[in-house]
Amino acid sequence: MHAIDINKLADIMDELREKCPWDRKQTIDTLRSLTIEETYELADAITEQNWTAIKEELGDILLHIVFYSKIGAEQSQFTLQDVIDGVCKKLIGRHPHIYGDVQVKDAEEVKVNWEKIKLKEGKKGVLSGVPKGLPAIIKALRIQEKAKTIGFEWDNKTQVWDKVEEEVGELREAEEKNDQKAIEEEYGDLLFSLVNYARFLDVDPEAALERTNRKFIARFNAMEQEALQQNKQLADMTLEEMDTIWNRIKSQY
Repeated sequence: MHAIDINKLADIMDELREKCPWDRKQTIDTLRSLTIEETYELADAITEQNWTAIKEELGDILLHIVFYSKIGAEQSQFTLQDVIDGVCKKLIGRHPHIYGDVQVKDAEEVKVNWEKIKLKEGKKGVLSGVPKGLPAIIKALRIQEKAKTIGFEWDNKTQVWDKVEEEVGELREAEEKNDQKAIEEEYGDLLFSLVNYARFLDVDPEAALERTNRKFIARFNAMEQEALQQNKQLADMTLEEMDTIWNRIKSQY
């Protein structure tokens, strides 16, 4: 593998930090929301399989890494080299099957070993590494994946689907009792079990839901346009009229 020169980007960052009023003003706190935005833009590009956009968004995130490192150096906390050295050390330490004498048979064993190593490194628990701020569906997925590494897992997808159906029944029971608190709790349990089932189907539930969101938006926008061509507004149409257009559009999107 060819060595990659990141010094040019670091030099540009040094110059911007010195000469640009906006760059000079930034702190780790002001950058935080921008970094989150850039991460979502990368996620959008990945969902769209837009490799040009993926490359561009990766560059933006790399810039943020260099930016945080520059501020860290100014605060005498860490340097860009410290960041690089730290992740290299972590990767070597967590891959003893590559850099040591540990034997693994598949990717699942790698993940199990990874969690064991993190606990030895001082992690408080198997689930302690799940960020609190993750979107709920992604958080549910990560929780389940981590629980699996210590053997807390269903044996097969039939068992998981039985759990989904059980949760549907409990939700209906709560609904019949008109118990709003129980309805919300059981609905959450149902979503959690559906995320679990998605794992057994080898489906990313967040990506699947986002594709459905985009499909709905495309169909709804097309329905609006078709209504306008009929000199109508959707709000003035009956549900039956909208359904007729919707069903026609479904065959196109």
